[in-house]
Amino acid sequence: MIDENKLLNGTKVASEIRAEVADEVRELSDIGIRPRLDVVLVGDDPASQVYVRSKAKTSAELGMRSETHILPADTGQAELGALIDRLNTDDEVDGILVQLPLPRGVDSSTILDRIDPAKDVDGFHPINVGRLQQGRPLLVPCTPAGVMELLRREGIDLKGRRAVVVGRSDIVGKPMAMLLLHAHATVTLCHSRTRDLASVTREAEILIAAVGQRALIGAEFVSPGAVVVDVGMHRVTDRDVVEHLYPGNEKKMAAFDKRGAVLCGDVDTTRVAPIAGRITPVPGGVGPLTIAMLMANTARAAKLRRGRPS
Repeated sequence: MIDENKLLNGTKVASEIRAEVADEVRELSDIGIRPRLDVVLVGDDPASQVYVRSKAKTSAELGMRSETHILPADTGQAELGALIDRLNTDDEVDGILVQLPLPRGVDSSTILDRIDPAKDVDGFHPINVGRLQQGRPLLVPCTPAGVMELLRREGIDLKGRRAVVVGRSDIVGKPMAMLLLHAHATVTLCHSRTRDLASVTREAEILIAAVGQRALIGAEFVSPGAVVVDVGMHRVTDRDVVEHLYPGNEKKMAAFDKRGAVLCGDVDTTRVAPIAGRITPVPGGVGPLTIAMLMANTARAAKLRRGRPS
């Protein structure tokens, strides 16, 4: 079991952020502004349906309005683009989120680029990416923004420290590296072509694993005392794999026996936790922060669109 004192509690920090957003929404509601998030779901992917329901539920809990647009899997580029255009021009809509992945035949980049940057609560539009690059962010991708909030609220100083990000996705890795750089960390961004990855990650005082590969980051990748943030989320359905990842962990095995699966991340937590100074669990680490920051972005978009200080 992981030493509780080492855990970076994403669930706790996400709860704090949600409470702050609820207060913001109440203040906005008092002056006639009730933020609204519109989520677009194309197709019937079960995981996407779960995510969309969670976003709608959280919006309601925080006092926001939410609308979900469910389109059939055979929806074409033109039809989806027309919906985005309608939402862009609807002044009642403050945030637009297109649930990924989209079906084959629909170009995700084209659709995401079509969203009004002022309503782009995922922070994926080229204008929002460019503003982040310049250090003048408006709406920042939710997962890396959540990681930064976690580090800040857990009192982890980044100035001058060596940070290594494993994974260069547009959604997490690249914006994560940029946010760390703006916080005055010295940043290395690793990827699938990085030579001798473990020798690079062992230099990290702050290690962010966002590579999308189950338990890639083992003990040999981590220096003693490093802060390790695990962005990965993988569903493990093989008992032998669960027993390898969590040897002697009766709680994990009981969860597996009950549900037929457990979650793990990009970090081999069992073997890394004794070495790390601080570490995020999976689940309960970065996951809850992503949706909390989506809500924060929606409230921020509502204020920015109306010329109010954020």
